[in-house]
Amino acid sequence: MNIRALAVGIISLLGCTTAAPSQPLATDAVIAAAQNAPLNEYAASGRWNAPFPPFNVIGNIYYVGTETVGSFLITTREGHFLIDGVLAQTVPQIVTNMNALGFDIRDVKYLLNTHAHIDHAGGLAGLQRLSGAGMVASAADRGPLENGDIGYGPTAGMRFPPIRVDQFVGDGDTLTLGGVTLTAHMTPGHTAGCTSWSMDVTGADGAQRTAFFHCSSTVAGQSLAPESYPGMVAAYRASFARVRGLHADVFLANHDNFFDLHAKRARQLGGDANAFVDPGGLQTFNTRTEQAFEAELARQNAN
Repeated sequence: MNIRALAVGIISLLGCTTAAPSQPLATDAVIAAAQNAPLNEYAASGRWNAPFPPFNVIGNIYYVGTETVGSFLITTREGHFLIDGVLAQTVPQIVTNMNALGFDIRDVKYLLNTHAHIDHAGGLAGLQRLSGAGMVASAADRGPLENGDIGYGPTAGMRFPPIRVDQFVGDGDTLTLGGVTLTAHMTPGHTAGCTSWSMDVTGADGAQRTAFFHCSSTVAGQSLAPESYPGMVAAYRASFARVRGLHADVFLANHDNFFDLHAKRARQLGGDANAFVDPGGLQTFNTRTEQAFEAELARQNAN
């Protein structure tokens, strides 16, 4: 049994349900085969695995993902959090990105997942094997993560190495490591267990901000009528209402177009140290995706 994974239980974990650590669900051979497999047409056309230079977003938050799919490293003095693993083929890139920033995958203590689609969960098993980190996710997304397949929507049947879930979070649960606390926000809809995260972060100007890592509230080609899973429509609407009551100064997400990654990074490179400070970003995204959801629901019901 992995000693590093066992040590995760010693780190402060507040309000979470902890499962006893178990053996990994994916073998070295399964992970290697997935990492070496050709990209499917979705991944290739969406540039899901296209390299992107890693960088410091703000404070102790770093972007280590690809050109179009996010992966975020949150560093602390006692180890790190890593949110999302992109594709199985992205694992070497994430590790290389971390190294370029001066960080080691073996210092990651917690792997977090926003939701169990292949473009965000595909690399988690490989990253867990390299880091020994504890995997944290919602109970509602446990099945797809441990099966290696979401089972509905456009990516159903696009299998990825299954990832053992060690600890489960519910709405308002927190993870604390090295003086940094992340809070889980259940925002189901896009998947049944879609989980967003928030944390305090101090910018270059010394001001304290609230950062929000959005799971996603897009429909993304999924069936709403009939529902892809029971209660899907109500889940979306409840999440839109919940997010309307939240505030974030730094809005981050797991796809580049959700939070204007490239435009903000260009401004940052141009000298704007607070390029990712965007107090209206979260609500703009919430409003836009809610309107798109209702329009798509009406369209599907009319057919």
